[in-house]
Amino acid sequence: MKNTVSVKKNKDFRLIYKRGKSSVSPVLALYARKNKKPSNRIGITVSTKVGKAVVRNRVRRRIREAYRINEKSFLPGYDIIIVSRVRAAKASFREIEKNLLELSARLGLLSEEQE
Repeated sequence: MKNTVSVKKNKDFRLIYKRGKSSVSPVLALYARKNKKPSNRIGITVSTKVGKAVVRNRVRRRIREAYRINEKSFLPGYDIIIVSRVRAAKASFREIEKNLLELSARLGLLSEEQE
């Protein structure tokens, strides 16, 4: 992920949850807020409800890869938090990628040429 850094601080997560726009699907929930930086920041959250550590890490890797593959289609300058829901444990990679792109399009995070 060349133009993306991670959101790591709890206060940043809380600010994005509180002030950002959100959109949900059965597999993912996405929160986004403009930042005044030339790059995106991404945070991925997977609850213990999703499964044990192996399952949670697999879901996290799939979400990160879905974002990485489509990173060029995202507009720069956003803080993005992707929250997996329980159904993400049984979802295929293609489903996760499709949901991520749909939610991003709903929130206006994708560039015009990719939509």
